[in-house]
Amino acid sequence: MTFLSTPVKNAITELSTKFDTPFFVYDLDTLNTHLARLVAQTEVKLWYAVKANPLSSVIQRLDNAGFNFDVASKGELEQVLAQGVNSERVLNTGPAKSPKQIKHFIERGVRIFVAESLNQVRWLNEQANLQNCQLQVLLRVQLRWPDGEKNPLGGDSLTPFGLGCDEWQALNTSNYPALSFDGLHIFQWGNMLSSDKLAQLWSQMVAPLQQLASDLAIHLKVLDLGGGLGIPYALDAPTLSWDALIAALAKIKRDAGVKELWMELGRYAVGECGHYATPVVERKLNYSQQQVIMSGGINHLLRPAVTNQDFPARLLRDSNAANQAMSLYGPLCTALDCLGEHQLPNDLNEHDWLVFSQCGAYGFTESMPYFLCHELAREYVIQNGVLTCVRQAEDASYYLR
Repeated sequence: MTFLSTPVKNAITELSTKFDTPFFVYDLDTLNTHLARLVAQTEVKLWYAVKANPLSSVIQRLDNAGFNFDVASKGELEQVLAQGVNSERVLNTGPAKSPKQIKHFIERGVRIFVAESLNQVRWLNEQANLQNCQLQVLLRVQLRWPDGEKNPLGGDSLTPFGLGCDEWQALNTSNYPALSFDGLHIFQWGNMLSSDKLAQLWSQMVAPLQQLASDLAIHLKVLDLGGGLGIPYALDAPTLSWDALIAALAKIKRDAGVKELWMELGRYAVGECGHYATPVVERKLNYSQQQVIMSGGINHLLRPAVTNQDFPARLLRDSNAANQAMSLYGPLCTALDCLGEHQLPNDLNEHDWLVFSQCGAYGFTESMPYFLCHELAREYVIQNGVLTCVRQAEDASYYLR
């Protein structure tokens, strides 16, 4: 895991002398280098899961790299199209596709959809008929294993994403002539850090998915494995090998006999390019626990409260002091506003800034910025040494009416 490049550290240090409220910085040079490596292969068609980070600058870099786009809402669609992305490169996923939303997506030129239910199949066919077009559809399948992984996406737990193989048996594909059923979609595990475990899970999927395709008279042209590729949040956590993953995916592609293998990368594509900086308000000793209260917390970084997995944190300035365990808390009036326990220099004080890394995905747009009416965080991008503010801080009057 890389923490801060020199240009990014210098930029954050400079900003910390000008402001007293938190901000994000996205390292586009690091992002560009990473994306170039991801697209330098021919085994997998890559889609970007916009939910990870919908910032315009980020979408533009992914567009330039050749990624396609997985969107799950009208807002995400309009944001992607506003960056000049052709609607033919958009895939609509998500469990809450209503007839109204489907109609809007088709009107905007989207022709590729993941169907999560029998109702969605029917609505897609109805809207395609009304707009006189043909849609490419993948059915989302939810598989279950007794020893499956447990994580926020579901693992082997029952979720609203797709249907089980038995439930899909009720589908008669010949009843929906406006739809081309070209494949299946399966995605149940999030932030996986073991290439071997991913390969094992993927290999277990092939047989039941092939059987389902046969039962439904679907010629399995496309298999969409979703995402789930993880990045480390702890300094001693393993890092996925992209080369090992591509080798495993190539085997899955051969075993499944599909023309195209798709993946929807979010965190793995952009997570490591983002950093969040916040001032320390005070440090105190409470029941023998060192507590650090910060200007920002889950109002800008909600993920630790949802997953019990913290973003790695470091002191911005250099220090030779010994580390000790400190619990980090944000400004909200709830015990949920905790960004974890971290080893930090014991000379940390109220004049310091802390920097959280791996925040390029599931950062600000996954957070709860309106609770307690704190200021919205600034956002910056840095490329070729040039720092640019892409969103100014806003106080509560910006959104309160």
